[in-house]
Amino acid sequence: MKTVGIVLAGGLSRRFGSPKAFARMGNKYFYEYATAALAPHCDQIVIVTRPEHVEHFSNELHVITDDDRFTGLGPLAGIYSVMNIIAAKRYVILPCDMPYIEASVIEGLMPYRQEDVIAVKTSDTHHPLVSVWHWRVKEKLQQSLEQRRLSVMKFLKEVDILWVDGDGLTKHANKIFKNINYETDLERGEENE
Repeated sequence: MKTVGIVLAGGLSRRFGSPKAFARMGNKYFYEYATAALAPHCDQIVIVTRPEHVEHFSNELHVITDDDRFTGLGPLAGIYSVMNIIAAKRYVILPCDMPYIEASVIEGLMPYRQEDVIAVKTSDTHHPLVSVWHWRVKEKLQQSLEQRRLSVMKFLKEVDILWVDGDGLTKHANKIFKNINYETDLERGEENE
């Protein structure tokens, strides 16, 4: 069963002030934490980003931009764009702005195979972009994009979804699933490790 990892790195990062994919924590870029978490569980990893950022990624990485029909339409466009060019049975999604994510979390999502989408929720919120998507959602995804229905959460209400308890995947869910939206969201000192 081919599994493709998708790192979503196309956001505008307005609140952060610069592209989050290239923010650093310790000696790594944010996107490198996502690729490291995906690597043990994926046959291939693809980064989806904005055209102006492509050249800033390592040449060794598979980096694409959104399908021309859906440029800039958010996470659903990024997921569809990878599905449209790389055939796989399932796609493991991670945002580029969760530098605390661990490979063990992805491992915890992999045993589930029946649902259209397997995603994480914690006691305080849902994390729809820490998820595994089955190839069969591609057509519905395309329809949503064509109709400009771009909300990830609304899309997930239209498919067969399993929400996995993130608190059961890690003892540190509040940290592991934390999106870094501002530089101050990094724990003090970690950006200089």
